[in-house]
Amino acid sequence: MAHVELSLSGAFVPQARTPAESEFVSGVDRWAATVWQAVEPCLVIDTAFRIVAVSPSASELLGLGKGLDAVGQPLLGGEGSLRLIDFTAGGGDLTEQEIEKIPPLLALTSERLARGLMRVQPSGEDSHLTVDAIASPLSEGGRVAASLTFFSAIRY
Repeated sequence: MAHVELSLSGAFVPQARTPAESEFVSGVDRWAATVWQAVEPCLVIDTAFRIVAVSPSASELLGLGKGLDAVGQPLLGGEGSLRLIDFTAGGGDLTEQEIEKIPPLLALTSERLARGLMRVQPSGEDSHLTVDAIASPLSEGGRVAASLTFFSAIRY
């Protein structure tokens, strides 16, 4: 017959520890730090549609100027911001309803992934480009706090 012996010493009490720094940093701030270092064209905007972070390649692709200068600026409707144009030959301005459907904004308002094509005219340039944009909402505390968008230029 097998013999099992059990010995109980004092109860295990976990050591108190100091929370890691990452526990104090919001998810949006962590994504922003990642975007700043990203090679891919991407950006983070908040619920007020202001730029939180932009990768150097996105800043160059979209004509947003230097990345740090873009932080806090509106994504649309300000100096140095995006100018979206429609897909007609003349490239007219988008209506308010069309603007609401661009992926970075749609991800915020619908709280879902959004994808679509955007025709952009960089600030101070006559030429335009078409980008494929994929946006994801970023949540904090159960609410959408920002959106993360990746861009890919469409070459034709």
